[in-house]
Amino acid sequence: MTVLNIVQAVNHTLRDEMKRNDKIVLLGEDVGVNGGVFRATEGLFQEFGPNRVIDTPLAESGIIGVSIGMALYGLKPVPEIQFLDFIYPGFDQIQSELAKFRYRSGGQFTVPVVIRTPYGGGIRGSHYHSQSTEAFFVHTPGLKVVIPATPYDTKGLLTAALRDPDPVMFLEPKKIYRTVRGDVPDDDYMVPIGKANVARDGEDVTVFAYGAMLHVAMEAVELAAAKGINVEVVDLRTLLPFDIDTILSSVKKTGRVVIVHEACKTCGFGAEIAAQIAERALLQLKAPIVRVAGFDVPFPYVLEDEYMPNANRVLNAIEKVHNF
Repeated sequence: MTVLNIVQAVNHTLRDEMKRNDKIVLLGEDVGVNGGVFRATEGLFQEFGPNRVIDTPLAESGIIGVSIGMALYGLKPVPEIQFLDFIYPGFDQIQSELAKFRYRSGGQFTVPVVIRTPYGGGIRGSHYHSQSTEAFFVHTPGLKVVIPATPYDTKGLLTAALRDPDPVMFLEPKKIYRTVRGDVPDDDYMVPIGKANVARDGEDVTVFAYGAMLHVAMEAVELAAAKGINVEVVDLRTLLPFDIDTILSSVKKTGRVVIVHEACKTCGFGAEIAAQIAERALLQLKAPIVRVAGFDVPFPYVLEDEYMPNANRVLNAIEKVHNF
């Protein structure tokens, strides 16, 4: 067991899997000699060489397109897009090609690409380095979308993604890259893609969260406990496919729901969770569902703290549904 932060867990997992599978190839801007802008690939170029850790031009469409070609010819490419905000030149490759190859080929081809990219605010990156647009990819059939919140889950989920035969978007919450630390087993293990985690048991209210917002939710839960409200927290971990069974089980237990994410509220992933609950468990609800999210504006620089959900905003939502 080793204590790691999230970026270290990424690095350790990539190293372990590259040793296990010589088909894994890393590519992206500055991932090689410099070890990545967040140092997630530090040391891997020196260990595995330029044929397996490839510095690319600043061309996201090319990075994704080349990765698709590599995968079709038997490799396991792991492209890094430095920030989710800059993935859109490659979005057509992801949406039109990567996500659809298994279907358009009648199952003859799979494209086992794992796209790693940091997302979200919290680093004073302003609007070009802070966005949370995970819903775009959840809306694309054929992809899996994974967002870890702890070092343990980072290793387990990334290992599962690197062994998956289909394309995976692996979004890393950069706000907590180094601030969240935890025990990570040295042994080989996987966290199943598509399985949520009940991070805290409770009876009165359920809070659904993922990524950095899990830790905001946990802080709010402590504030709620001081007021006598017993809150359950569910870390979704995977947005596509998401764990509807765990979601409904918690809703039926508490009857009150708060959903937290830092993406814009309108058409954010929380809207899908709310719709699924309304379709499947409406009669178990004791109060309207409340979403705590970013605002429907471009991500602000000066007002970053006001834009991102915090513990007090989540606490207000918990109290609202509890007192309804």
